[in-house]
Amino acid sequence: MLDDVLSEKLSGIKESGLLRNLRLISSSPAANIIIYGKKFMNFSSNNYLDLAGNKEVNKAALEAAQKYGFGGTSSRLVGGHLAVHEQLETELAAFKNKQASLVFASGYQTNLGVLSALGCIENTCIIMDKLNHASLWDGTKLSGARIFVYEHCDMESFESVLKRTKSYKLKLAVTESVFSMDGDFVPLRDFTNLCIKYGATSIVDEAHSTGVFGKEGRGLADECEVSDKVDITIGTLSKAFAVQGGFVCGSRKFIDFLINKSRAFIYSTAISPAIAGAALKSLEIVKKSDDKREHLRKNSEYLREKLDKAGLNTSNSQTQIIPVVTGSNECTRELSQALLKNGIYVPAIRFPTVPEGQARIRISLTAGHNLSDIENISNQIIENRK
Repeated sequence: MLDDVLSEKLSGIKESGLLRNLRLISSSPAANIIIYGKKFMNFSSNNYLDLAGNKEVNKAALEAAQKYGFGGTSSRLVGGHLAVHEQLETELAAFKNKQASLVFASGYQTNLGVLSALGCIENTCIIMDKLNHASLWDGTKLSGARIFVYEHCDMESFESVLKRTKSYKLKLAVTESVFSMDGDFVPLRDFTNLCIKYGATSIVDEAHSTGVFGKEGRGLADECEVSDKVDITIGTLSKAFAVQGGFVCGSRKFIDFLINKSRAFIYSTAISPAIAGAALKSLEIVKKSDDKREHLRKNSEYLREKLDKAGLNTSNSQTQIIPVVTGSNECTRELSQALLKNGIYVPAIRFPTVPEGQARIRISLTAGHNLSDIENISNQIIENRK
């Protein structure tokens, strides 16, 4: 019975052009990858600073595994809180200029754990950018708090919503700093100033900006000189850091609250000490990677300018994430397939990852790409556009 129902559902997904399949990659997710035995240029990875497979990071993971074992073995509250976890959280808090931090098993779990816990506080509302990441939306919905939505990166819309939330004791204003599908960023100075003006707690997810922007890669809030105005900052270890896990930074009281009330933290086994050790080494490298950040910035500007001049829709990208929006599922799939035939891997992104009618390929640049790679993909996209 179950398989019959699922077969019907999958058929519907396929007929709508939205069926997804996994592709087997047998190499590290660097600028070049092996898919089913064939080499491709990889423009799908969030490995922004090209640290995936870094020998120093691998060595740090091995050393931590040799000292602590590989598994976390239990919840941090039971017996899984190791010295390497404590060190990582101390250094992440200092990196983000906050009192304390807490590490989760993934970025998704971090957002789920933070918003579901805070949103359960009585008389709380959550104010969301329309295009916030699915993990932020899922945590918000799970909380049961009243939800208000404002238009994407529109500060007039944001202020209008803030004016409607006066009756709530706790107002949580949530945004990404760099948006993962459009590659644009929120005007953080305006966002934080409005939060202060209306007494809202600012929560900024810096998953795609940590490591890439700001002094030593501290994020867009640092680059915009508003890190002291952001109440809670969220990050991931799986993108520029190229390991695994997520983290949140804020006041000591906030972190203590999560330790006691975040179900995603309380009922999860600690992250592997090997991963924590690798993350510590990645953090050390990230801080010293100004040359990689500059290389990534220049390549991003060059590719975006070339695609824009060709009349392609790159949305409002201002970062290393550059979408080419076709709008049509079919056109997007055809463009992705044409690139694949020419040795370039950049998957089609469709609903529900992006709104209906906003299908695109999402180019994700890393410090591992060179100018020849940029010329190759831009020429192929221009040649194969519909």
